[in-house]
Amino acid sequence: MARTKVLTFTEKGIYCPAGDFYIDPWRPVERALITHGHADHARSGMGSYLANHAALPVMRHRLGDIRAEGIAFGETRRIGGADVSFHPAGHVPGSAQIRVALGGEVWVVSGDYKLVDDGFSEPFAPVKCHHFITESTFGLPVFRWMPQRDVAGQINSWWASCAAAGKTAFLGAYALGKAQRLLSMLDPEIGPILTHGAVEATNAVLRDQGLRLPATIHATDAVDPKHHPGAIVVSPPSALGSKWARRFGPQESAFASGWMALRGVRRRRAGDRGFVISDHADWSGLLSAITETGAENIYVTHGYTDVFTRYLNENGWQAQVIPTQFEGETLDAGEAR
Repeated sequence: MARTKVLTFTEKGIYCPAGDFYIDPWRPVERALITHGHADHARSGMGSYLANHAALPVMRHRLGDIRAEGIAFGETRRIGGADVSFHPAGHVPGSAQIRVALGGEVWVVSGDYKLVDDGFSEPFAPVKCHHFITESTFGLPVFRWMPQRDVAGQINSWWASCAAAGKTAFLGAYALGKAQRLLSMLDPEIGPILTHGAVEATNAVLRDQGLRLPATIHATDAVDPKHHPGAIVVSPPSALGSKWARRFGPQESAFASGWMALRGVRRRRAGDRGFVISDHADWSGLLSAITETGAENIYVTHGYTDVFTRYLNENGWQAQVIPTQFEGETLDAGEAR
């Protein structure tokens, strides 16, 4: 009798027949296990959700009244015939890799991840497995991240120069994860820190979980920019250059993203400045994570899938591309990411 696969790839998402559950499904299913709260991984319409405890508050903030249960990192739970556990992915607070074991065979779905310990998210923890499902958002050798302290120095120097010139600094970053990481890197001695409503709403959720962030001012319409000289405003990319932003008068804008490593993208999308920082693994990080798993079979999703898969196959792994609806870090200026 043919052995049932531990995980299969279906039109609804990654499916475990033995447990009758899906991981990060993109269509409504009865039981969904969720790696983290970003919109391309945690979607509405599921019958029930299981996620790490730290991911649930943001999921509830985004998705509303959902039937959801939390699980601790490292806790093993039997679902049907499969043993399931969640392990830190280092992407954003509460982000997880999901380990599924059955009959001595182990699969790991990594979701989105990074190996850099940003001091804010739970650090990435490699998980030994036979089969590893990995993103490849930045799966090209050109993507290699600088140390976080160096990027922090660049951002704070730029902010200080804006303040000295009488300009407001606008820093564009996704409202969940990236914005809070950047806030933790800012030097409050330079000036006041203001936030767009989408960022401040997420700040409130994370603060309620006990995560530490610097003091921020919600930049509502009632806030007079004249009362906050030398400020930096952290906002979703979509708000840069908007009517809401223009009321702050003279300003410079910057976009913080891994895509800023590409000169053409910096020219087209970064406004006055671009800072290279990402909540996804760079080229070296992807390869290190895969190596640490010990997996021979690699399934590559969202990103530079063809190039990255070819490299893996040429260097000793058995790799294949798996089409999904995950997006990684996009250049879309939407606020959901």
